[in-house]
Amino acid sequence: MIILDKALAAREEAGRPVRVGLIGAGFMGRGVASQIIHHIPGMRLVAVANRTLATALRAYTEAGVRDFEHVQTQEALNHCIATGKPAVTDDATLLCRAEGIDVLIEATGHVEFGAEVTTLAIEERKHIVSMNAELDGTVGPILKVMADRAGIVFSGCDGDQPGVQLNLYRFVKSLGLEPLLCGNIKSLQDRYRNPTTQAAFAKRWGQSAEMVTSFADGTKISFEQAIVANATGMQVAKRGMLGYEFTGHVDEMTGRYDVDELRALGGIVDYVVGAKPGPGVFVFATTDEPLQKHHLNLYKLGEGPLYSFYTPYHLVIFEVALSAARAVLFGDAVIAAQGAPTVDVITCAKTDLKAGDVIDGLGGYKTYGECENVEVVQAENLLPIGLAIGCQLKRDITRDEVLTYADVEVPAGRLSDRLRAEQEAYFAADEPEAKSRVGQC
Repeated sequence: MIILDKALAAREEAGRPVRVGLIGAGFMGRGVASQIIHHIPGMRLVAVANRTLATALRAYTEAGVRDFEHVQTQEALNHCIATGKPAVTDDATLLCRAEGIDVLIEATGHVEFGAEVTTLAIEERKHIVSMNAELDGTVGPILKVMADRAGIVFSGCDGDQPGVQLNLYRFVKSLGLEPLLCGNIKSLQDRYRNPTTQAAFAKRWGQSAEMVTSFADGTKISFEQAIVANATGMQVAKRGMLGYEFTGHVDEMTGRYDVDELRALGGIVDYVVGAKPGPGVFVFATTDEPLQKHHLNLYKLGEGPLYSFYTPYHLVIFEVALSAARAVLFGDAVIAAQGAPTVDVITCAKTDLKAGDVIDGLGGYKTYGECENVEVVQAENLLPIGLAIGCQLKRDITRDEVLTYADVEVPAGRLSDRLRAEQEAYFAADEPEAKSRVGQC
């Protein structure tokens, strides 16, 4: 923000604001819309798309904007953007193809629909900031490859835990230290929570019960930590992560981990339940240099061998717009896969399931997600939970059993499945010619 505030102020003064299109106007999307409209000089929210039009309208009306236009054609949207009139539509493809949009914020939270709009945005060479951890954790590495080829930025967002962790990770590396653990602080982890148990909490905060359930049952944090792993090359120490329960300060947890074991894994992603300062994130790092150890001790970080760095908050709605500015003004991704994925999110039964059952959505009644290292996922043919939605079971499954592709019938014709197959083929291929075919799914 130290650089971004000046760069955005310069764009405001020059009358050339960063023009943002928002796809997905749910709870998070509407919060981001209000933040851009009221608090980000040098940036304009020029259009909002949502499959339910009334929800798109709310993004502007809840922010106090009344003078906007409902558009149904590309020409109409382009005209609104050119004349400075905010626009709403139920057709997200119009935003992907629009003239005059510098960056798209994708806030749908849906894997298949998110895949469709993201691939189109990349094809149309629009920078895209994804709030969709579910999509990123399923096919983010191949989307990053496609974006690089198109010469645009595909990035996760600041303010959400993965982006905050990567900011901290990059900071720690810039000090000359070796990050060995990226962690997330949770207040609750109960894999058996469901939309019924979470309904009251969801109603209190104006969120969907499914979204709140995905936080509580561990699916969301699994996607978040998989994204961090794929951006850093880290792994998980075991299926589901270690996930210690600890009520003290996160600084006091450094003794729980062995430096040699962390190094052998290339570093790990993890989480802790109940630690302070929640709901923040942390990075544990090390150094072998005696002078650095002396100075870190001098500055009250202790004697090592692990040193604790943390951010005590994550402010998603407040910070997402800054991610869009980073993409447009500096070509900088907050967080994106560095290459081949290292961690995936697999599908586990939340309750006993019967042959013929159709798996419901993320944060639902039937399944929860857990992190697993990619080599295990591939060796055991495990089913990614981002692709489990709508799959029909071929056999009975007991509670906590991990699902494989052999256990389900996958719906036909999904783009997300084709992207996943392309991702696996691309990173398995050694020949440049094979890799050159990316994006042809």
